[in-house]
Amino acid sequence: MTHPIRRIAICTGGGDAPGLNAVIRAVVLTAANRGWEGYGIRDGFNGILCPERYLEGGVFRLTEERVRGIGHLGGTILGTTSRGNPFHFPTRLADGSSGEVDRSDEILEYFARHELDALVSVGGDGSLTIADALHKKGLRVVGVPKTIDNDLDKTVTTFGFDTAVSFATECLDRLHSTAESHQRVLVVEVMGRYAGWIALHSGIAGNAHSILLPEIPFDLEPVVRQIRQRDEQGRMYSLVVVAEGAIPRHGHLELAAAAQGGHEQRLGGIGEHVAKQLQERTGKEARVVVLGHLLRGGSPTSFDRLAALRFGAAAVRALDQGLSGVMVALAFPNVNYVALADVAGRMKAVPMDSDTVQTARDLGICLGD
Repeated sequence: MTHPIRRIAICTGGGDAPGLNAVIRAVVLTAANRGWEGYGIRDGFNGILCPERYLEGGVFRLTEERVRGIGHLGGTILGTTSRGNPFHFPTRLADGSSGEVDRSDEILEYFARHELDALVSVGGDGSLTIADALHKKGLRVVGVPKTIDNDLDKTVTTFGFDTAVSFATECLDRLHSTAESHQRVLVVEVMGRYAGWIALHSGIAGNAHSILLPEIPFDLEPVVRQIRQRDEQGRMYSLVVVAEGAIPRHGHLELAAAAQGGHEQRLGGIGEHVAKQLQERTGKEARVVVLGHLLRGGSPTSFDRLAALRFGAAAVRALDQGLSGVMVALAFPNVNYVALADVAGRMKAVPMDSDTVQTARDLGICLGD
């Protein structure tokens, strides 16, 4: 029989996203209302595996006072990392080379030794894959979906996405006037990794003229034709939104850095490629704007703040109901639970038959096909 819960830990892993602090606050307060204690693990699992890095300890008590007034703040008071996978932990081998070791047993041993009864793991695909593996090793775990990319399966949306789209849209609003003033083509590269959710939603909301998505290998000739048509109509500027994972029909993925040393490959550079090609083909001056990590920062929108609070509270309710190995998910109008095994390792791409894609086409936005 599973023993009652008295203490739970929470960790945040992967890239940061607006709303992480709201989740932490919701978990701590909801747990406290059940008489449970909350603990925070610093920088993913590094607080357990590398405690010597932290002057105040790698795991610390999260009191109600500690989480007061953090719900509207960006970032995470726990810190985060994309290099803390306990199953493939980066280390220096005996011969001096870099390698990886499985330190997952140390996580379970720590929880047992410190009488931590459960874990709330907040993260994207990588973090939730780790959470699923820890669950299978016997740890009581509930996952909370976090990514600005909105590419996690089994949930309508993830917190952080709305904030990223809102900021990208604001940037596009500003860029219309400068592009028109100089009669330029402006190419705006946005995050999203291998999915085009941010590009599509911000591109439509921000009145972009072309949107290039990873889901549609693109040809620049339709974009060139549209730019020329706009010029002929006296509209002498164009805005092109391109997702960082977009791929030319006969080209390749643009990388800022290859995968190495525990890091996944880092996407980037497609905006510069598109701007250069469009300038050569149209004869118009083209510039590129890379929004990059600006999309991750800042206070969460009210939608993301509420979603994060709902997810955090639902994660504690799941543990209270005896659930483990599940992720809380948004299924309008409610939050429900799905198995981590059904989420881990799966990516949610933009469906080509969605009404959002059809809306873009109906509005005359070029999708590069």
